[in-house]
Amino acid sequence: MKSSKTTSRKQQHVDITLREDVSHRTKTTGFEQWDFRHNALPEINLSDISTSTTFLGKPLSFPLIIASMTGGYAAAKRINQQLAEICATKGLALGVGSQRQALENKLYHSSFTVVRNVSKEIPIFGNIGGTELLKPNAIDNILRLADLIEADGFAIHLNPLQEFLQPEGDTNFSGVLKALELLVKRISIPVLVKEIGAGISATVASKVLDVGVQYIDVAGAGGTSWAGVEILRTKFKSKQEKKSVIDAFWDWGIPTVDALREVAALRDNGTRSFKIIASGGLSNGVDMAKSVAFGANYVGVARPLLKELQDGGKRAALKLLDRWEREFCGSMFLTGSQTILDLQLIRTSFLCRGVYLAVSC
Repeated sequence: MKSSKTTSRKQQHVDITLREDVSHRTKTTGFEQWDFRHNALPEINLSDISTSTTFLGKPLSFPLIIASMTGGYAAAKRINQQLAEICATKGLALGVGSQRQALENKLYHSSFTVVRNVSKEIPIFGNIGGTELLKPNAIDNILRLADLIEADGFAIHLNPLQEFLQPEGDTNFSGVLKALELLVKRISIPVLVKEIGAGISATVASKVLDVGVQYIDVAGAGGTSWAGVEILRTKFKSKQEKKSVIDAFWDWGIPTVDALREVAALRDNGTRSFKIIASGGLSNGVDMAKSVAFGANYVGVARPLLKELQDGGKRAALKLLDRWEREFCGSMFLTGSQTILDLQLIRTSFLCRGVYLAVSC
């Protein structure tokens, strides 16, 4: 059985993100503009701090999701196995990469099924692009993909920027929202909606919440530029044309902190109940704590962990996660937050910009 064009593209994506500098060039996540107001009298014991929570009905020791990265080609099996082993060791959640290839043939099904073979306990969610919802038998196909990995949830990723720039991209997004509504009604597990690095606005979040989506990953700009990844994959007619596309789209997107604040505001008025994942350029435990303080229930990371895994193996990746967890706990301790809920509640008065202005300004 021959591998597909999708298989080749997936491998190219991972290779480029590991080999090239595909970070946003002029845009940042925005977290560096904000500081926690130091609490010199936290009145808690560091050892009593709890970072535990639940995700998709299963326990997490720490509100971290290893975000959707890969699957669908030979080397992806080893990567996903190691990521699942890391999640099992640390008590984290895992999202697989787009499962589109698994619909084309069975050649690399094991690159996805391996994650559940590693652990029945960790929360795992499937993943496919929004335009795939418009294909014939889409919902039945997604149900099969969810069963393939015994998924606890299923993510639909919205990536119009990437599709627009991708040489073989699918730019027909007409009808995706209606198809998403049909999926929510048919599938028995929660549906997540995520961007992949350009951010979700309050307007888009409202639309997907209205059709029954329960989890939103804002996946903002400031980390990996998937526009940049596709630009590096493209053969341009001239250097001038390539520069023009880079200038126009490499840094396109809503910074992560802005997307997070917009979407969290929809829940703050008390009329909606849903969960928020903050991802897109988070690079340490303090950024993660800021995300929770701004309203996220969970945080997601991808490329930094993948690079650590490639350069130093599982041991190095686990050490990185240990550092992030210590920084996260330190941020909780230094703001007097004993639980995740305590950290979420401080944002109205303690999370400040520069000279400690109010969070709303």
